[in-house]
Amino acid sequence: MRYIGIDYGTKRVGVALSDDDGKMGFPHKVLNNTSTLLDEIVQLISDEQIKGIVFGDSKNLDGKENKVQAELKAFAAKLEAQTNIEIAFEPEYYTTKQAKDAQKLAGKESERADAIAAAIILTSYLERYGNNR
Repeated sequence: MRYIGIDYGTKRVGVALSDDDGKMGFPHKVLNNTSTLLDEIVQLISDEQIKGIVFGDSKNLDGKENKVQAELKAFAAKLEAQTNIEIAFEPEYYTTKQAKDAQKLAGKESERADAIAAAIILTSYLERYGNNR
């Protein structure tokens, strides 16, 4: 079973895809958060035969919803309605920072940090739940 991981941001959205066995997430691409975002992700889900969707659960360290959370939840609801695939949420504390730190260690900094963050979110979810959702 294949999964898509999404690191939702108000300007950019990181996307990761799992391997065919749904065991690990890999950075795929970064999309601009524009009016075509929903259609782009729906098309990607169809093209890649995705059966599970995991969003980073964007909350503050105290567990309260941050300013992005309401927009993220509304987008996730639209995506679920269009795909008929249940949405899961995975805590995403510091994933973008982890992604940027990993890039620095590799000597590469790029716009892919959001896709790497999505892969961290997706892999964390898959390690915890695997295909047992």
